[in-house]
Amino acid sequence: MHSLFWKIFITFWLSLILFAAASIVAVSFYLEHTHAQQDRDTPRNAFRTHLESARTIAELEGREGLVKWLQKLDRSEAIPYLLIDKSGNEILDRKISSHQAMRLKRHLQQPDSSKRKQSWWHRGEVKLPDGTQYRLVPDFQGATLGRALSRPRVIAIPVLVAAVISGLVCFLLVRYLTTPVLRLSEAVRQFSDGDLGMRVRPSMGRRKDEIAELANDFDRMAERLQELIRSHKQLLNDVSHELRSPLARLQVALGLARQSASREDNPELDRIEREAERLNEMIGQLLSLARLDSGAVPTNLVTVDLETILAEVVDNADYEASALNRHVRVSKSSPVSVEADEGLLRSALENVVRNAVHYTSEGTSVDITLSSMEKRQNWIEIRVTDHGSGVPDEMLSGLFEPFMRVDDARDRESGGYGLGLAIAKRAIIMQGGEIFATNTSHGGLMVSILLPVTQAT
Repeated sequence: MHSLFWKIFITFWLSLILFAAASIVAVSFYLEHTHAQQDRDTPRNAFRTHLESARTIAELEGREGLVKWLQKLDRSEAIPYLLIDKSGNEILDRKISSHQAMRLKRHLQQPDSSKRKQSWWHRGEVKLPDGTQYRLVPDFQGATLGRALSRPRVIAIPVLVAAVISGLVCFLLVRYLTTPVLRLSEAVRQFSDGDLGMRVRPSMGRRKDEIAELANDFDRMAERLQELIRSHKQLLNDVSHELRSPLARLQVALGLARQSASREDNPELDRIEREAERLNEMIGQLLSLARLDSGAVPTNLVTVDLETILAEVVDNADYEASALNRHVRVSKSSPVSVEADEGLLRSALENVVRNAVHYTSEGTSVDITLSSMEKRQNWIEIRVTDHGSGVPDEMLSGLFEPFMRVDDARDRESGGYGLGLAIAKRAIIMQGGEIFATNTSHGGLMVSILLPVTQAT
């Protein structure tokens, strides 16, 4: 039975059968026990007790008291008791069986002197103060299945036992089904967080159902994706290294061409030099990204003054931004130290700030704040906010991926390659921090960098 469908079907089917069988057996046993009591002394003792109670209540409370007493008795007893007058009417207006009606008729036709056989009818007389007479009669034929099922005291225990057993079976089934699903969900979460080595099938044991097949499919997908990503990173690293040699030869050839040129002011050679510099910068960024993607843990961690590093980054960025009629300023700051790789941290901050300078509108400034977080103790947050056009909401999640471009034309104009934020993200994550972007209310983009604090200075 390897199919999940049949496991669920058979388990619920057996639970329902168990529940029904337990209820039927319990009620049948109760009915047999009730009918067997007709030949014992117990019903007679119960009858005497009820008869004495009925006579006492009739004398003290009258007909209304008898009605309330009989209603209460009817709710607690499996065997119904009837109070019948000489006209054949029951005090609670319940229907009298033909058997009971014939017994009443024979009883009324017999003279008092002939009542020698002390039956229920002869002993069950109940008289009201006004002289009205009733007969208290136990109706053993009235102890039916429907009446037993309607009595909580009769059916509660077997139903409770059946419910507990079936509930336990269903609980074990649900646990059996949800445990591997939760494992699969956790594996998907870890895989999405970057743990590409996560596999699920070994934790499934010997399962051979649809969930196990799903785990196999997930592992095959994860293995394929891991191989593709590894190949992609390796290709990126190899291509970046291989491009360095022809680029170096190109720069040498460019220098020789300038020496042999008839004039120093040569627009064509100037254009070649600018493009070679851009190519060199892009290759440098690709190599940085490849190193960060290799997963190496930074070993040169030191305690650095974050406020000082941020001030230096802002000064350099503001100098470059002033040529574009833009500015970079720190609107809020506080002295704080973090344990980090200073080079990686500085590179991440520079990439984020320069990206903001590229996209903030002309005549505006990039605003930067450095402050402690209220909701996280021993964490700080750096916010870099520009006054540009922002980013479409659906593209925010992919903003830190390599070669991500929001607007190709604008990115080319700004000279960006779509690598700066990708490098920043990997550098911040390697420091144990977090980075994300949101659109501001005025339309610009705000990049938030969260870092754990080593100590306050």
